[in-house]
Amino acid sequence: MFQAEDHIASEPRIKKLEPVLLPGEIVVNEVNFVRKCIATDTSQYDLWGKLVCTNFKISFITDDPMPLQKFHYKNLLLGEHDVPLTCIEQIVTVNDTKRKQKVLGPNQKLKFNPTELIIYCKDFRIVRFRFDEAGPESAKKVCLAIAHYSQPTDLQLLFAFEYVGEIYHNPAKKVNGIDPGGGGGGIGSASGQQTPLFETYSDWDREIKRTGASEWRVCSVNEGYMISTCLPEYFVVPSSLADQDLKLYSYSFIGRRMPLWSWNHPNGSALVRMATIKDVLQQRRIDQRICNAITRSHPLRSDVYKSDLDKCLPNIQEIQAAHIKLKQLCVNEPFEETEEKWLSSLENTRWLEYIRSFLKHSAELVYMMECKHVSVILQEEEGRDLSCLAASLIQVMLDPYFRTIVGFQSLIQKEWVMAGYQFLDRCNHLKRSDKESPLFLMFLDCVWQLLEQYPAAFEFSEMYLTILYDSARISLFGTFLFNCPHQRVKESTEFAISKNIQLGDEKGLRFPCVWDWSLQFTSRDRLLFHNPLYIGKSMSCVQNGAVKTFKRSKKNYSSTLRGVPPALKNGVISEQEFLPRRNSLILKVKPDFLQQTESQSNSMEQYFRDWFAKPVDLHGVILPRLSGTQIKLWKLCYFRWVPEAQINHGGFITAFHKVSLLADEIDMLNRNLRQYKSNSSLQGNCSELDQSRMYFRANGLNDTSAAPDFLSSSFPFSPVGNLCRRSILGTPLSKFLSGAKIWLSTETLANED
Repeated sequence: MFQAEDHIASEPRIKKLEPVLLPGEIVVNEVNFVRKCIATDTSQYDLWGKLVCTNFKISFITDDPMPLQKFHYKNLLLGEHDVPLTCIEQIVTVNDTKRKQKVLGPNQKLKFNPTELIIYCKDFRIVRFRFDEAGPESAKKVCLAIAHYSQPTDLQLLFAFEYVGEIYHNPAKKVNGIDPGGGGGGIGSASGQQTPLFETYSDWDREIKRTGASEWRVCSVNEGYMISTCLPEYFVVPSSLADQDLKLYSYSFIGRRMPLWSWNHPNGSALVRMATIKDVLQQRRIDQRICNAITRSHPLRSDVYKSDLDKCLPNIQEIQAAHIKLKQLCVNEPFEETEEKWLSSLENTRWLEYIRSFLKHSAELVYMMECKHVSVILQEEEGRDLSCLAASLIQVMLDPYFRTIVGFQSLIQKEWVMAGYQFLDRCNHLKRSDKESPLFLMFLDCVWQLLEQYPAAFEFSEMYLTILYDSARISLFGTFLFNCPHQRVKESTEFAISKNIQLGDEKGLRFPCVWDWSLQFTSRDRLLFHNPLYIGKSMSCVQNGAVKTFKRSKKNYSSTLRGVPPALKNGVISEQEFLPRRNSLILKVKPDFLQQTESQSNSMEQYFRDWFAKPVDLHGVILPRLSGTQIKLWKLCYFRWVPEAQINHGGFITAFHKVSLLADEIDMLNRNLRQYKSNSSLQGNCSELDQSRMYFRANGLNDTSAAPDFLSSSFPFSPVGNLCRRSILGTPLSKFLSGAKIWLSTETLANED
């Protein structure tokens, strides 16, 4: 992933430089003698080369080594200077002499010859090119080509379709030796476990058995998408609900989205997602029957607690507005215009406030399932936005399996991809901004908050989360390309017919899966996804020449407060009854029960106090710390492209490096012990034992070598080559980056020294 620079002393060969193309990728326009700007205050570091626009990316090709940089982040699909077209946010052309600039849209005309091109990216990068020595007409054409191909009007114009079409016509063609499609473990883990895609009956059945949901069954009533086009073909429902009833009830739900089972607690409580019932006349009857079926699926026949997410969480428009403000704050140029109010501006974005809201509400629902032993229904108008985020967070907090790499990937498949999260619209791949909202990024940010608070509880690193977010902006993976599974089948079948591709028994074309990480990274580089602080479920040692495994006590879930709540009328508890929020059910509750609200709230507070007072069980429940100092800005994700925000030899990576060396030393010690007291049964596993699981490796026991020179707070990314701002040293922003508390005022920070 990181390569030392080789000094190229040969004469420039700009006209001979050619891009590396994937199957189905074509060059649509290019221009020579382009200068990529590295700094705003000087041109001495600028690179000369060729700017190319393909149907997949914009690519700057140069023979010049990158200045001020000792490594570069390498993706096997993208060059060092490449930007995927679906990662482009805005294209600005500038003419210095005429003092004109224009934001380019698709199919627009450009009345002046551009001298400069600025590209604003969705991942907060800003890339700038100069055309001083390039042909003016060629510069104009390449700008118009980038604007046109980065803002397609139809889904089938996204590059993934051309790529898969080429693969089907030429099966011998592979990228990095990998066939498209499939689940893919692809991390390089010792288990080699594949990520379940939940496209089949068997995947859902295995998940039922894994969670012990004995009173639930896999339903195939939607096979062939006969009932709902925004639901998966297979999903899980209470065993007591017959298929005929489900078909009948489906007409009353928005989008015909029947209730979806997500997960089962060991105590029998279930987590269920449900869209709003639009049929007012039938609402009470259908709602009651579904709640009764969920109650019967609980071994203790416990009650059902319904949470109306539309009433207690920020909506997608508010989240999008917060994201826009956050982006403006992080990429604002220059910084000095906002530095005095930077911290208050961060608070005013409301991004961290919304992060806290999702974590808080999810923790409250964890309490309901864990302590009160009740099943939880997440209700939302369409049931495919906020419920994706809330359901996923609840499961990350409750189930340690979802804190492993394969488990986390299966969670995203189950609760986002197959449940119909609208990646196409929410990621705005087709530039329809009215539907855009970064819920998936907010989910990853919430998970990062938990990772930051409980680093030993997660198998994956924050680099993995950041790269996963970046992968959603690469228009190659079918995982993040569609609004629902049915759309993939429908659109790819139409495309296959138009291209004379024989599908046979396949349901649509098979697109590359993002979980096939070997498409993007080498096995060595994928080791960076692993968190060296992670404590697995068991650890081994050598005793009397044999490997012994110390297993932790089977204490999977906290049991601080026991007891089952008394049965309530109709087996339903509404949100109003437990928390001081608006009622989420039509069902009326007896007035005497409403008086218990305060005591229930006190019970919840007591549960949290008791939980935080005890040592954390890393393989049980984890709960978020929600105070002002505990919810932080995800610096690696949002500041990695800001040159001034980079802290050389600083940031979390320094601790990551040291812990990796320590973990590698422990592995080396274990290997030495095995070799010293080995027997015939162990010798066969020598090669496996000798393979290091750390990206950073110790040279030997008691390794005291210094950190590599290329480490910085932006690692594994480099901000070099992105639009620079003026220095921020000594400002409130620089102090914040060094660890100052977000809630402190500017005056307090100024007087710290």
